[in-house]
Amino acid sequence: MIIKSVMPCTGELRDNEFLLPVRVYYEDTDAGGIVYYANYLKFAERARTEFIRSLGVRQQDELEEENKFGFAVKHCEIDYKMPAVLDDELVVTVQVTGLKGASATMHQEIRRGEDVLAEIDITVVYLSLKQKRPVRIPKELAAKIEQLM
Repeated sequence: MIIKSVMPCTGELRDNEFLLPVRVYYEDTDAGGIVYYANYLKFAERARTEFIRSLGVRQQDELEEENKFGFAVKHCEIDYKMPAVLDDELVVTVQVTGLKGASATMHQEIRRGEDVLAEIDITVVYLSLKQKRPVRIPKELAAKIEQLM
């Protein structure tokens, strides 16, 4: 069998919220059979990455430039409400709640059906990786993000 194209799951924008489906695999769980607490942060990171990709930004391009740029987490608060388990079908959301010159704040939820399993409030900062300091988010990207607020 020849597989011509298999597309990864990319999520979708609905209104002002980005939604990414995620399945829980065995590797995501701990000895108690529930999703290990740090993996919720990994799910959230994937959703933010796909959110930026959905805006037409290929982050690898910015990392390959001579002056490298990228987002880094500055602050994160997470509230665990209910556990996820093996084979759960989850949806991870991203909603931009604030945008400043070099940073963005976002609210994320990890849901199983109607249940909210975790809520995350996060601040990311846009960095010059060479200088190790914040720089303004490019105008084109900031304009795309502002449209979703």
